[in-house]
Amino acid sequence: MTEETPGFDEQPQQAASPQQPDVPSGATPEDAEPKAAPSVEEGAAPAGDAAAAAQIAGLTAQLDQVRMALNERTADVQRLQAEYQNYRRRVERDRIAVKEIAIANLLTELLPVLDDIGRAREHGELVGGFKSVAESLETVAAKMGLQQFGKEGEPFDPTIHEALMHSYAPDVTETMCVAILQPGYRIGERTIRPARVAVAEPQPGAQTVKSDETDATTAAADDKESGGPDEG
Repeated sequence: MTEETPGFDEQPQQAASPQQPDVPSGATPEDAEPKAAPSVEEGAAPAGDAAAAAQIAGLTAQLDQVRMALNERTADVQRLQAEYQNYRRRVERDRIAVKEIAIANLLTELLPVLDDIGRAREHGELVGGFKSVAESLETVAAKMGLQQFGKEGEPFDPTIHEALMHSYAPDVTETMCVAILQPGYRIGERTIRPARVAVAEPQPGAQTVKSDETDATTAAADDKESGGPDEG
């Protein structure tokens, strides 16, 4: 009795094909194909441009704020620098003024000593060691800016002269300093003591007589130029 081997008479089953999607009745094969998803790059491009523009606008606004703050700080620094320069000029001016006042006060206290030296020189008593000390003192005073003024024969100026004696003289045409009783002293343009002088003025009648003489001389000159007085 022959045994049958199971499966030899059966046809091999067809290989399973990949599962196809269900296609509705009446649909074309193109409809059965899956549609491609929209591209990510195409959808993201407009959104990326808007974000970049917003970022640029924000950075521009920040830059404007920084520039404004920088301009304000620059103006503050310039204002502080101008105030500091004005302060330095004020301090320097005050320092010079204080120095000049101190020197003037010191030299004012030395004026009586200088007057004694001048009188001793006039009387021939400035000799020996006293002469050397006196000249050294005068040199130091001159280096500190002390200047002596006042000379005989110069016109009287009430701003720098102090008249202690008064007289009339026929040979002067204006008020003149005829004697220097005490010399004046100044430091730069500042007078620390006026010159004390004796002044002489023209005599009250001398000016009138002189004017008459001048008029007569002028009239004679005019007559001479015109050929003499007119004959009647």
